[in-house]
Amino acid sequence: MSKTLQAVRGMNDILPDDAETWEHFEDIVRDWLKSYGYRPIRMPIVEPTPLFKRAIGEVTDIVEKEMYSFEDALNGEQLTLRPEGTASCVRAAIQHNLVAGGGPQRLYYHGPMFRHERPQKGRYRQFHQIGVEALGFSGPDVDAEHIIMCARLWEELGLEDVALELNSLGSAAERAQHRAALIAYLEEHKAQLDEDGQRRLYSNPLRILDTKNPALQELVDGAPRLADYLGEDSRAHFEAVQVLLKDAGIPFRINHRLVRGLDYYNRTVFEWVTTRLGAQGTVCAGGRYDGLVEQLGGKPTPAAGFAMGVERLLALWQECGGGGEPAAPDAYVVHLGESARRLAFRAAEALRTHGFAVLLHCGEGSFKSQMKKADASGAAVALVIGEDEAAAGEIGLKPLRGPGGQQRVSLESLSEAMAAILYPEEEEDGGV
Repeated sequence: MSKTLQAVRGMNDILPDDAETWEHFEDIVRDWLKSYGYRPIRMPIVEPTPLFKRAIGEVTDIVEKEMYSFEDALNGEQLTLRPEGTASCVRAAIQHNLVAGGGPQRLYYHGPMFRHERPQKGRYRQFHQIGVEALGFSGPDVDAEHIIMCARLWEELGLEDVALELNSLGSAAERAQHRAALIAYLEEHKAQLDEDGQRRLYSNPLRILDTKNPALQELVDGAPRLADYLGEDSRAHFEAVQVLLKDAGIPFRINHRLVRGLDYYNRTVFEWVTTRLGAQGTVCAGGRYDGLVEQLGGKPTPAAGFAMGVERLLALWQECGGGGEPAAPDAYVVHLGESARRLAFRAAEALRTHGFAVLLHCGEGSFKSQMKKADASGAAVALVIGEDEAAAGEIGLKPLRGPGGQQRVSLESLSEAMAAILYPEEEEDGGV
């Protein structure tokens, strides 16, 4: 007998109880994004490999080690399962002339991303992100808006122990000056660098500042700081962001070692971090990437954005007591006999027409066994239809969670009777 097939390691099934929590979370997020004027965009999961090499940087961990890339068997094109969403979103904006044709854009997307990493709690090979991109905005106000809107979402979700870290990467020219000073400093201490640091010394030295190796912390602490190389414009932009955050009452910490793992960032970068999820403490991160649109073939366009890891946010939400119980139907329809089954279908559809969620018993079973299932479903009311009810064209309503006894009502008055059981306060107020 063949072995039972399993999901690919690091790519997980989301079962119904969890999937309902995901949908509840996504509903909250959609309403939150709409309140800030962000509109949805959906991009393909598969993109040309050169898109990510050009956008993210060929010497980043993502491109060097983590992308799922393959050759199209039909035409030899190099393709990649998207490891992040910003490059895809910018590609779509350029291809469809969104900014040049329609002015600045506030966009969002959500869906699966793919990176070939070692699976661990909060880090999977197929993971999900919600991404927000603002294209065509150059000022510090959009940087601050992104951070402030995150803070509002954390408040709506009831999240605790989420802290903001902030930094500025300046302009390309300022980073080049800092890079030269940083390389000179690291060359003097080359023997102390680990294998990763040796590899990145000339290709991506800024990433050495973000090392998690405890043995390198003292060395990194003494390295030249990018903040000392920022020009007047970059300093003014960063200070303006901070003023807006202070006005909004959002605390933050300047982290001079915060550089982000993608090459396209400039000026403001930020991360929201928590101590509740162990080593995988970043739940949301982003910043400004003013050069990316031009880098991918579009006209020079300022831009900023951020992405949040859904799995990590959901874990934190549940850690803080959020998520709730799976949604229960309003009614469960119990029936016995052929004529009762036919009436049961009509009753269920009548209630659904009026917006009630109804679970109709399918299959055989005694009244007793069906009532057990009705109770286990969490429904507030059981609709009970037997031969007597079917003959009279009536439905029995039995409250399962609150006071009141069973009553029989006509099909025509069923929805009103259901509303009276589920929303007694409105009935007492005269339906107002």
